[in-house]
Amino acid sequence: MRFTEGIIYDIIVAVQNGCLHFAGKIIAGSVYSLARYVINGGKTLQGTVTISGAKNAALAILPAVLLVDGQCRIENVPDISDVHILLDILKNMGAEVTEKGSVVTIDCSPVRSTCPEAALVRKMRASYYLMGALLGRFGKANVALPGGCNFASRPIDQHIKGFLALGADVDESDDYVALQPGVGGLHGGKVSLDVVSVGATVNIMLAATLLPGQTIIENAAKEPHIVDLANFLNTMGARVSGAGTDTVKIRGVRSLKGGTYAIIPDQIEAGTYMAAVTAAGGNILVQNVIPKHMDCITTKLQEMGAKITSYDDAIRVERTGALRSTTVKTRPYPGFPTDMQAQVCVCMALASGVSRLTENVYETRFFGYCTELENMGADILISGKTAIVTGKDHLHGATVEAHDLRAGAALVIAGLAAEGQTTVEKIHFIERGYENLIEKLTALGADIRRLED
Repeated sequence: MRFTEGIIYDIIVAVQNGCLHFAGKIIAGSVYSLARYVINGGKTLQGTVTISGAKNAALAILPAVLLVDGQCRIENVPDISDVHILLDILKNMGAEVTEKGSVVTIDCSPVRSTCPEAALVRKMRASYYLMGALLGRFGKANVALPGGCNFASRPIDQHIKGFLALGADVDESDDYVALQPGVGGLHGGKVSLDVVSVGATVNIMLAATLLPGQTIIENAAKEPHIVDLANFLNTMGARVSGAGTDTVKIRGVRSLKGGTYAIIPDQIEAGTYMAAVTAAGGNILVQNVIPKHMDCITTKLQEMGAKITSYDDAIRVERTGALRSTTVKTRPYPGFPTDMQAQVCVCMALASGVSRLTENVYETRFFGYCTELENMGADILISGKTAIVTGKDHLHGATVEAHDLRAGAALVIAGLAAEGQTTVEKIHFIERGYENLIEKLTALGADIRRLED
């Protein structure tokens, strides 16, 4: 696919809260290419796959480096587009960044800006963590509202509630959030989240780390990357306790010092490969994982007929027989993750009987990818927040589009399991969160190529 555009757009300059913002772009006869995956399905997966560092942990820890006075060496950083965008944001703010393989060295001491570049911020969802990090370091921030996958309405009201509890004044427009100290200044506070929110938990932790007093977050998220962020902060000198429970406490410190930290393995990447072999069949060893983090996923795949063996830092997944139907309800950790909903739906589409998949986190997440799966022969009926999936003997190849990161991964899995050729378009969504996907799947015996006009 290919298109040209010969229109010249004006550059629009706006000043908001003392920050200069540029919008628009100049295009003159530019040629754009749209990459896609072409998959010849029907091959079982065999071999070993090594899981990369956790996307969600990296996207919380990299903004946290803004709080550190000195150089941080971050290991096991995934090579994905979201990470590169975030590193570009930090560079543009004045940070010194060196990348060597999966190791990133960052020194944010030279950073003076509290206004990250809006065009970059709008390219990813997790850029809203810059609000908490900048508020914690400088006492103020002016950050564009984030972009990223648009599979549901994801307000930041719980983030704002947290900032207010820490003494910030919040000026929220349609495009920006501006934070500054309130009348009483910034300080620790107590926040009881109305709903469990990973993003709000992270942002409040970042904002509170350097503030005087104690901050308590009640009804906090318990995901592994919340614990990983707390461990990173504590390694640099913070005083965070309770991460992994529903009450997180942050005792403010004067400063954080540099150091070395390794990011945990990616729970969702591991789960995606586990779902892939469950759908397509075969026998793979998934290494560099924390098996305890995978329990919620492992249990459901076992119910469907996968044979799973856990080791110290690896999991073997084998599927040779027919799949069975199951019932899955997404919940905050330690429940079944919403980020694995689409991938397990593909397994359900190939299981005998009728499965039920209930989405309790983002209720509109079905729309888009379920229609694409139906184009491949799946039988899915959506009723409210539940998808009723009647299993078929097989799926067939088709041309489909990724609508978001995890939906795109699900379509790749469907293509691996389907008969014939599948083309997955709009793969930029997928490459936001999966490192070396083509290389890893090819090493497992998949017939998949990345094509670009």
